Amino acid sequence: MTDIGTGTYTIIAQTAAEVMGVDLDKVVVRLGDSAYPEGAGSGGQFGAASSTAGVYAACMKLRELVAGRLNMVEADIEFIGGRVRAGGVSRPLVDAVAAGALVAEDAMEYGDLGRRFAQQTFGAHFVEVAVHEASGEIRVRRMLAVCAAGRIINPTAARSQIIGGMTMGVGAALMEDLVVDKCAGFFVNHDLAGYEVPVHADIPEQEVIFLDEVDATAGPLKAKGVGELGISGVPAAVANAVYNATGIRVREYPITPDKLLPNLPALA
Repeated sequence: MTDIGTGTYTIIAQTAAEVMGVDLDKVVVRLGDSAYPEGAGSGGQFGAASSTAGVYAACMKLRELVAGRLNMVEADIEFIGGRVRAGGVSRPLVDAVAAGALVAEDAMEYGDLGRRFAQQTFGAHFVEVAVHEASGEIRVRRMLAVCAAGRIINPTAARSQIIGGMTMGVGAALMEDLVVDKCAGFFVNHDLAGYEVPVHADIPEQEVIFLDEVDATAGPLKAKGVGELGISGVPAAVANAVYNATGIRVREYPITPDKLLPNLPALA
């Protein structure tokens, strides 16, 4: 498990901080080392739900060890503000390590849940485009993503991830085209001078709505993945919008003006 820019460090720290009742800055997250327990990996839209589930399990095991070290009844124990409370007694959490460090390790296994329940995320993308009647130039005007992805652990990071995917989807639909010289065997547009990607001027107003969904079968945090939800469907939504505007159905990305010009309606 690594953090590829999707906020893994943050959501893992949030999970540990909440379960152990400490401030976020008291949690140190370490990833990407083969000396650590096996993780789910990064990608495929399973990182957040899987990693936080494992952290939750380990923290619950750690809570048991703390309760035993402090001789507190686990049934009514609370971890709040860096203190441990139970049976009318409140002690600093750090008292639990006065006699030595505590280390807890646990795992989360999902068994056959994937076969018994539909645990996928669901989303819909809406795109408005304008097509120049003379040149065939396409401009995206508005974009909206509506997503159902279980409990959203970090709404700010999740929204950023979705709009990042939406931006990548615009690139895939309208401009990104990797050209390979099959005779010489090399990539012709091998840098950003020749391989075009969206810039600020290409991206319009973007809105993201997360539906209030808590999936009780997805895991202890009731969260699901977000990543690919932001890009899957965006190129198709752009293509459909272009078709709606021009009546021209393009079935090969990117949708560039040369694919529209021969069939654009004649100018008055």
